[in-house]
Amino acid sequence: MVRPAWQDPVLLAPGTAPVPEYGTGSLADLLPTLVAGQGVPGFEARIAELSPADRNCVFLIDGLGWEQIKAHADEAPFLHSLLPTSRGGTGRPVTSGFPSTTATSLASVGTGLAPGEHGLPGYTVRNPDTGALMNQLRWKPWTALKAWQPYPTVFELAHAAGVRTAQVSAPDFEQTPLTKVALSGGSFLGRLTGEDRMDLAAERLAAGDRSLVYTYYSEVDGQGHRFGTDSDAWRGQLMYVDGLARRLAEQLPPRSALYITADHGMIDIPFDEQSRIDFDEDWELSAGVALLGGEGRARHVYAVPGAQADVLAVWREVLGEQFWVASRDEAVAAGWFGPHIDERVYGRIGDVVAAAHDDVVITASVKEPHESVMVGMHGSLTPAEQLVPLLEVRS
Repeated sequence: MVRPAWQDPVLLAPGTAPVPEYGTGSLADLLPTLVAGQGVPGFEARIAELSPADRNCVFLIDGLGWEQIKAHADEAPFLHSLLPTSRGGTGRPVTSGFPSTTATSLASVGTGLAPGEHGLPGYTVRNPDTGALMNQLRWKPWTALKAWQPYPTVFELAHAAGVRTAQVSAPDFEQTPLTKVALSGGSFLGRLTGEDRMDLAAERLAAGDRSLVYTYYSEVDGQGHRFGTDSDAWRGQLMYVDGLARRLAEQLPPRSALYITADHGMIDIPFDEQSRIDFDEDWELSAGVALLGGEGRARHVYAVPGAQADVLAVWREVLGEQFWVASRDEAVAAGWFGPHIDERVYGRIGDVVAAAHDDVVITASVKEPHESVMVGMHGSLTPAEQLVPLLEVRS
């Protein structure tokens, strides 16, 4: 029996996915814009709406997207009140990159480069030199830092140009490979409590006539993964970080600009078979697949040699109404990873790339037991994950 045309599935074309605003309004454009205003050679302002300041502070709240702030005025009254200041007073967000995940976004922030250049295009990706999956958040298995991400950070270049540069974060992050490849340069100052970080960030901001300070808080994301953004635990963290942002804003020295942003947003995924598709139990999706990379809402799929076309066809047929499913070349041509892909990065991208459109994830209960039971998820191109604030306070 031939199915009537009106019953044919409507597959999501890769070119219809919302592409990050690389070059004009993405996380990769923030630090280059700030240091251009401080006179650091080799940089130009990319986010046209921002005005220069002698002292710039970036407070990155892991996992707190634009839509989450908009929806939680009661828990985050200070951050919510700053929404009209976002992106230079336009009241608009900026975007992360793709995937909208921590390793990719922090590398974009620190290097000023899109994922296709800095080379951290996902949570886990294949290392073309070894054929093994590389976890870029935890840096496992160990991989030579400069070979993986050879570019200097904006912090390093600003420090060399005489800008007083510092990162204020949890002490455990000082020696991590991700910090070294993405955020190194100037001084790293570790403090355990959020309050101490805010106080020290303000102090370091005042320490130079030109200064660039980065500080970070992770537990909004942590509670969201564990319990979801509809939980009391997540709301409690939001209330706490709202107070931290206010504390820092109230201590800004003269001639300063504070920018409060995030690496990605988050959505909660129901625990049912329709919302959570288990790759490890799905013979169709796993057929011809050598490695499954990425994360639940942004998958890199690596086919066995010769099976690329078949894997693409099956993934598109099975998932194409709920995911943007693209070949590597289609994702690159659509600009998902930025306007340019370095040769060393091309093979890290999946033969097939699947980005969730609906509230659904592809789990891997055997290979990824921890990630598969998370409530809050992120990684894809949807507004809830992709849009992040750029809230501004000036002194």
